[in-house]
Amino acid sequence: MKHLITANEAIARGAYEAGVKFAAAYPGTPSTEILENIGSLYREEIFSEWAPNEKVALEAAIGASIAGVRAISAMKHVGVNVAADPLFTVAYTGVTGGLVLVSADDPGMHSSQNEQDNRNYAVAARLLMLEPSDSQEALDFTKKAFELSERFDTPVLLRVTTRVCHSKGLVTFGERKEVPYIPYEKNIPKYVTTPANARALRGKLEERIARLRAYSEETELNYEEINGGEIGVVSAGVAYQYAREVFGPGASYFKVGLSWPMPIEKIRAFAAKVKKLYVVEEMDPYMENALRQAGIECVGKELVPVYDELNTDKLRKAIFGTESAGAATERKAVGRPPAMCAGCPHRGFFYVLSKKKNVMVTGDIGCYTLGAAPPLNALGTVICMGASISAGHGAARAFERAGADTRVVSVIGDSTFFHSGITSLMDVAYNGGKSVTVILDNRITGMTGHQDNPGTGYTLMGAPAPVVNIPALCMALGFKEENICTVDPRDLKATEAALDAALEKEEPSVIICKWPCALKRFSEADKRDFDLTPKKCRIDAAKCRNCRMCSKTGCPAIRVKEKPEIDRASCTGCSVCRQVCPFGAIEME
Repeated sequence: MKHLITANEAIARGAYEAGVKFAAAYPGTPSTEILENIGSLYREEIFSEWAPNEKVALEAAIGASIAGVRAISAMKHVGVNVAADPLFTVAYTGVTGGLVLVSADDPGMHSSQNEQDNRNYAVAARLLMLEPSDSQEALDFTKKAFELSERFDTPVLLRVTTRVCHSKGLVTFGERKEVPYIPYEKNIPKYVTTPANARALRGKLEERIARLRAYSEETELNYEEINGGEIGVVSAGVAYQYAREVFGPGASYFKVGLSWPMPIEKIRAFAAKVKKLYVVEEMDPYMENALRQAGIECVGKELVPVYDELNTDKLRKAIFGTESAGAATERKAVGRPPAMCAGCPHRGFFYVLSKKKNVMVTGDIGCYTLGAAPPLNALGTVICMGASISAGHGAARAFERAGADTRVVSVIGDSTFFHSGITSLMDVAYNGGKSVTVILDNRITGMTGHQDNPGTGYTLMGAPAPVVNIPALCMALGFKEENICTVDPRDLKATEAALDAALEKEEPSVIICKWPCALKRFSEADKRDFDLTPKKCRIDAAKCRNCRMCSKTGCPAIRVKEKPEIDRASCTGCSVCRQVCPFGAIEME
């Protein structure tokens, strides 16, 4: 029986069939569904958890591996940056139980701040790397990754991309293989990476790489398809699917499944069988550079785009200068920029913040990044997870040194705060900064689809969990109790008063804007702590003077024809528009 599933679902299934016993991740598109599926479908066999960040997730998986079981960690491409510290070291130590790291890259930056090519991590850290092209390979390669991890005593990087992660394909399931627990034995030379031990491990790593290179040349994961001698194509991942469609059945193909170490000699033999060799890959010339360094002539990035997501139309135009039938007459939908949802608790705060003058606002990664969009235009910077607070601290110090009176407000979400904002906030307190930090606590990890975190009261597997007390945590970091306040961000007067008071202080302060995401499934704690009674707002047309102040909140439930109107289906009754209206034309139903 075949199942129509995404590659993310297939990776989860592959982990199950491979006998994995531990899984950890931090949610991030396009990787999120891997752990969600493990946690919901395979919880009896696999202990799974959301970690506060990717570094912690990988370290937990490393610990499980050392303890003797198969373990997997999954994250989006920028998450590997956070996890890089333990990743480079475990490449030296090797593993006990099989260890797989899934890197889900995002070409085209559909939901990311960059589109880095994480194949480069395999080269830099010297990691065995597999690249599936579809859902069936995602399942098969995941199982194979654990086998190879234990065979070669190495962590394995399973690299996928957005289009692979979220595309569906027919997959044949297998049975779970129960892998025996490997009893733990203390091994100081292997796992205690003092300089003396690490130097010895470095030499062993080179020996392992030699064995990996030999395996890359013989494995069935790298294979050729000879259809003719005119054109040959070397490709991997989803780009292989695009190449097959564009070059057609007349071309020959070399499918790279194990892409580090590259099977150079195998490709050299393939290249000798064709007159012209193309390398088709997304983003960096990773494979192309490897071939050129080996003296293999090929055509690559001089034609294939070096950035942005690849597709069949782009590839066809790049190689042959033509477009597919219908591409030239394709009708594009009217652009619809993303916006914060109707009833989003962040809107009220950003509306208040947008009116402040002589204030630099440092933002962070999350749905509240949309506070930078019109009509709010509130944010001034977005760098990476947790950077709002530390960058804000640096900016505040710079203004102080320059003699400028510009104040700094750093904005961060609750999950991002737990991820990497805590140490940044500690830095502000420790070094006597005076920036204002605003923690937008919407009681969930919102942007990636409502995953639990240390502030929600539940684990990935649904078990009750302690809830982080954010005000108490801030005090523990060194903030004075009188400089910490909690507000309902939908209450504009209270929010503005809190912000004004914080901006007047010569000491660091924290404002916690606390209200549940309008789209989340409310927990019993939410129902107990907040008034979540359904409400609607309406505009009294007789009182409305068409000033359109309500539309300046950016709420998608407000539409303007001849006069503003409120869509009842979208409105949640947050009342921000009612508070903004200067003529009392908006009332609560």
